[in-house]
Amino acid sequence: MVMAAQVYDLRACQLGEGPLWHPIRSELFWFDILGGQLLSRSVEGSLLSWTFPETVSAAGWVDEDHLLIASEVGLFTFDLRDGTQTALVGLEEANPKTRSNDGRADPWGGFWIGTMGKKAEPEAGALYRWYKGRLVRLRDRMGIPNALCFAPDRSVAYYADTQEDRIYRQPLDGEGWPMGAPDVFLDLGAEGVHPDGAVVDAEGCLWNAQWGAGRVARYSPEGQFLEALSLPALLTTCPAFGGPDLQTLYVTSAAKGDAKKGAGCTWVVEGVSVPGLAEPPVRLGEGE
Repeated sequence: MVMAAQVYDLRACQLGEGPLWHPIRSELFWFDILGGQLLSRSVEGSLLSWTFPETVSAAGWVDEDHLLIASEVGLFTFDLRDGTQTALVGLEEANPKTRSNDGRADPWGGFWIGTMGKKAEPEAGALYRWYKGRLVRLRDRMGIPNALCFAPDRSVAYYADTQEDRIYRQPLDGEGWPMGAPDVFLDLGAEGVHPDGAVVDAEGCLWNAQWGAGRVARYSPEGQFLEALSLPALLTTCPAFGGPDLQTLYVTSAAKGDAKKGAGCTWVVEGVSVPGLAEPPVRLGEGE
């Protein structure tokens, strides 16, 4: 039986995003984008945070002690032991009007990352893939790229444009590059639903946090609505599977624009119906 959502961390994020369960450390990391912070809780329960001089939004894990982090100016590796940063590549660093948003490692060891206007300007965003030391723009003129995740069989990537209220399905080739044009997986505009971050479970179903709806909805690979988990926070932003059996769902939320109690907290739902998938590592360099 699925339990009701409980508060996992009371620290209210202006814009909580990018939850990442580190499978080696058994530790959840997430971001407050507008606060320029990476947050976590240690296995022992200690509250951890790191503050950056620019917005940070998404991460993948490299090894036990290093994350790849996306900021408004680039991708860099971050040493969790001492805070050392090593720049990898710039990300629209010459454009002060944009920042990074949703991102996720792909099954090949690459990293997909979206950018958007800091004031959510229409068509200011783009979608990129960083792979083997090279950053390639996959799509431009987007509103708010979100919901980056991948089918278990590696056949497709999913991504949303929240301003369009659509989630797209992009076929992939054997190295994880887009193959042909994407098709519309879900068009949620008629329901007034705004798709935010998403993750795929072990059955290939997509769990999507829906901004303004206070829920995470699950859809089959064919796009059929299956179930939804309600959360006290109205502005849910992104889910992540974690825990020893990957049947714990963590969900970030935003406090900015939500006056409800618990807004901006990070939430946890124990015993979800289907386990998730362990996040793959990001592989650094061309030879890996």
